[in-house]
Amino acid sequence: VTVTQTRVIERKNVEDMFLTADLDVMEKMEDEVKLARPPLKIVWRNIVIFTLLHLAAFLGMYQFIFEAKWLTCLWAFSLYIGGGFGITAGAHRMWSHKSFKAAFGLRVWFMLWNTVAFQNDVIEWARDHRCHHKWTDTEADPHNSKRGFWFSHVGWLCAKKSEKLKEMGAKIDLSDLYADPVLTFQKRHYYPLVALFCFIIPTVVPVYYWGESAFIAFYVAGVFRYVWTLNSTWLINSAAHMFGYKPYDATISPVESAWTNALAVGEGGHNFHHSFPQDYRTSELSYFTNWTRAVIDTFAAIGLVYDRKTASNASIKALSEKKGDKTGHWHH
Repeated sequence: VTVTQTRVIERKNVEDMFLTADLDVMEKMEDEVKLARPPLKIVWRNIVIFTLLHLAAFLGMYQFIFEAKWLTCLWAFSLYIGGGFGITAGAHRMWSHKSFKAAFGLRVWFMLWNTVAFQNDVIEWARDHRCHHKWTDTEADPHNSKRGFWFSHVGWLCAKKSEKLKEMGAKIDLSDLYADPVLTFQKRHYYPLVALFCFIIPTVVPVYYWGESAFIAFYVAGVFRYVWTLNSTWLINSAAHMFGYKPYDATISPVESAWTNALAVGEGGHNFHHSFPQDYRTSELSYFTNWTRAVIDTFAAIGLVYDRKTASNASIKALSEKKGDKTGHWHH
């Protein structure tokens, strides 16, 4: 496979579809909780932290609109987009799904932008995401949408992991991630890296280069930008499992959502993504909103990305034609 080619994967070949839903296990787990789902064990410390963080973000939003210099607003927006790519192209498409490969220097670049986004180190993020795909909407899904919008949006981060999630999460193979020195470096030094790249540099740059107030720089480019990025990502777990349409597989909860696609720089084609989880594009949507695909393809054109995987047109068409099938099973 050359750097400018993509590898076509067929949905009928289970081995080609990394993170295909484990339906038999999912059905068994759902049978276990038919009477009642296990109660949540609230982590009040996290609730306090997220509450204070969002209150601070409202201050930053006010400053963004009324007080910050335009360069500070542009800087905050750039950090949001770059951090978004660290999640979407890096943690999600490349590392969680193995849907493309990248040269060492580009992996470092994606890792640093991922650190700007501050959503746990890539290895932990990918473990949770792989659980989400293997056992979607069950007790082994970290942000199970059957528990409601707020749980799948942020509540899952304010509750202890269930025993079933711990049990199933331990079964997820992360050997490929631990074999990447870029990721093990990030994991070892995560919090110092976060302090530097998520908060210190975003604050220092506006102060040093265009004389912004440190107070405004911190709350606009640090806190407000960070919380905006968090919620843009969380909406893929919540809204993109509830509000939209299902042109590929009508039997699953993920939907196609144009507005979450824009907010999360290309991740809103969620019905497609759960139907074809190893397709690096994550949707059939154009570059206009799928900015992440545009970035990946640009790096492929200059030789830094290779082995991009796509689902075949025949597989996509076949599933779309069967979207009314209510069996709840994959079509192999």
